[in-house]
Amino acid sequence: MSAYIAPSQIAQRQLDYFAGKHVLVAGEAEDLFPVELVQHCHSVTVFTTNYGYYRQLQAHTQIDSVFGAEFDQTTQADMVLLYWPKAKAEAQYLLAMLMAKLGENTEIVVVGENRSGIKSIEKMFKPYGPITKYDSARRCSFYWGVCHHAPDTFTLAEWFKTYTVNYRDSSLTIKSLPGVFSHGEFDIGSQLLLDTLPPLAGKVLDFGCGAGVIGSVLALLNPDIELEMCDISALAVESSRATLQANQLKGQVFASDIYSDTRQDYDYIISNPPFHAGLDTSYNATETLLAQGPSYQSAKGELFIVANSFLKYPPIIEQAYSNCETLNKTNKFAIYHAKK
Repeated sequence: MSAYIAPSQIAQRQLDYFAGKHVLVAGEAEDLFPVELVQHCHSVTVFTTNYGYYRQLQAHTQIDSVFGAEFDQTTQADMVLLYWPKAKAEAQYLLAMLMAKLGENTEIVVVGENRSGIKSIEKMFKPYGPITKYDSARRCSFYWGVCHHAPDTFTLAEWFKTYTVNYRDSSLTIKSLPGVFSHGEFDIGSQLLLDTLPPLAGKVLDFGCGAGVIGSVLALLNPDIELEMCDISALAVESSRATLQANQLKGQVFASDIYSDTRQDYDYIISNPPFHAGLDTSYNATETLLAQGPSYQSAKGELFIVANSFLKYPPIIEQAYSNCETLNKTNKFAIYHAKK
């Protein structure tokens, strides 16, 4: 059985397309196919917005890996291998950025699962040039095309969606890049979590900060806290920074693969944790967050999370902290609290 995800397997069937090329990999890549690809083309650069994937690639010096919300490095790339992302808006964002950067005559290969809506590339790429499906296997599709009309410029600031969240007597401006978890309105789970929190003091970590809604409310209600916000996504980090700035709030925002880049002395860890990895549901990150929480907290550290009621998080919290209480519950969400 291949160690590659299905989109990589279909790309592997079509290695001739990459011969002699300088390939820039982008999108929802999550395996080591780019390392094999080096043997079949001139060079491989991976641009990823996923910090966990970026860290995984660090051991493989034969490829250049770039992490961030925007690819603005000097590059020889003349071909893009785009792994179709789960959010259509993110695909539009990546295409606009990469075609503006690489310019006319750039070739593009797009691979992805059919259920992810990859067929949208046919219409989405039209402003840039022709694209055609050349292969399908393992419920995936393989497209090849060429950019004939590159956009003149790409401006990151133009891609933020801006919306307003009202909480208690305050109004907050939220800035969100494509692909970042945000409803364009106040998430019900986040609101329940904030309604349940006591006044905070000391060092506070908003884990999985997304567009920065929770962290911004925390900073607004508790102006003296030392706020840190982290996410695995560069798009989320950029969004949260923009949200804090838009509301003139203070906080440090950074990328972290669970606890990889955090400190170890938080008085509070607060989270509306994610449970999607690509198209599939994954609870691994949250389970690690809970199980290892005490190691990253001060002597009197506290944990507050909101989760779908059906998820079996209390036993994990109980084992890590030796206690777990349910502070609030609706038919959909539960707020769990533990003390170190």
